[in-house]
Amino acid sequence: MGAVAATTGAMPAVSAMAATISVPGVGDFDVPVDSSFTQQVKAVNQALTDHADLIKDHADQIKAAQKAFAPQSLQQPGIPNLTAGMQNPFQTNNSVSNIAFDAAKSKLGSEYVWGASGPSNFDCSGLVQWAYKQAGMDLPRTSFEQSHVGKPVAFHDLQPGDLVIQEGGGHVAMYAGDGKILQAPQSGETVSYAHLDPNSIVTARRVA
Repeated sequence: MGAVAATTGAMPAVSAMAATISVPGVGDFDVPVDSSFTQQVKAVNQALTDHADLIKDHADQIKAAQKAFAPQSLQQPGIPNLTAGMQNPFQTNNSVSNIAFDAAKSKLGSEYVWGASGPSNFDCSGLVQWAYKQAGMDLPRTSFEQSHVGKPVAFHDLQPGDLVIQEGGGHVAMYAGDGKILQAPQSGETVSYAHLDPNSIVTARRVA
């Protein structure tokens, strides 16, 4: 083996060694050691045995500490003070578009009035402008101007709160999900949901 190692650069395998430390009332733990540490491990086990009664009295506390610091425990909601306040970085319920959409939903049933922008009556672009203002974003007043805000979004990627421009740019609604829009449609009607005709879309915009 020595000749082979010298000519090939290979090192002969070294067998891994482990010793077991037994904590009374808690369990056994294998620790990697080499031959020089075997006596120390034996001494530790002897000391643990000598103080077995004291250790057993605190066994529950030791196990609780092990559980609390285990990586998987971070996913367990039952452990206090570890998961409290933690949020999913990919959660979007509080995004600008969702806040705006929720604001628009709160105006369901409000009467359409041409040129109105809230808080009681709306035309199509007035509803959109008012809703996004509740989310802290100022949008231009008309549907034509709103057709240029944000960035374009494909029909199959629409999300609630996205703007849907229709009627050659003369009408704007908010996408509501499930193939529907939320809009202030026209005189004599109220803020309501409607089915979205993909062929009616001039452009769709994602504001935020």
